[in-house]
Amino acid sequence: MAEHTLEHPAQHGAMDTSSHAATYQFFLRVVVAAIIHVGFVMVALVSFAFGHSASVFIGFAGLILGTLAVLIDFRSQSRYFLALGLLALFALITAINVS
Repeated sequence: MAEHTLEHPAQHGAMDTSSHAATYQFFLRVVVAAIIHVGFVMVALVSFAFGHSASVFIGFAGLILGTLAVLIDFRSQSRYFLALGLLALFALITAINVS
């Protein structure tokens, strides 16, 4: 255990929170990117299971393009508009193909 003597008293409240805030912001960006990517995987699974024509091609194309969109948005530190727009388009194409 650390010894606290009169020459070296314990310091409370002298913590640098900027590194903690940066780590937390990075963690949140990773979680949001993962959630959007899970959305692409779920829509692709629906396309694989219930699609009528070219379901395998549509599913894999959506997964590849979705992964690229999530990576681009993650690297550019944007608000994931590209990935969310592509996810909505992929879901609409899959819904049309399923019906």
